[in-house]
Amino acid sequence: MCNKHFWPKVLQVVPSDNFEVYAYFNDGSVRLYDAKPLLRKDTVFEPLMDIQKFKNKLTVINDTIAWDMGGGRDPCKCIDIDPFTIYEKPPVADPLAAETQG
Repeated sequence: MCNKHFWPKVLQVVPSDNFEVYAYFNDGSVRLYDAKPLLRKDTVFEPLMDIQKFKNKLTVINDTIAWDMGGGRDPCKCIDIDPFTIYEKPPVADPLAAETQG
């Protein structure tokens, strides 16, 4: 059943060591977003090529994956990804659930 009025909202994000982000959505699903294709020189994403910056700046702003580049949670000073782009990825297993079971 397709709910044409559903608006995906990211509630939580967890970075990987491989420039990927697990995004937890308001419908209970978890999606894995691979940011590696975005990380290129001379783009807004260039600073995130440093894995520590990629992980440390990652947060949720405006209900989506975002990197808080200004440090003040200012939506105008962040880099974000459209939540529909992330939601189009197939659901994956919750990596945090696997940690608590193992």
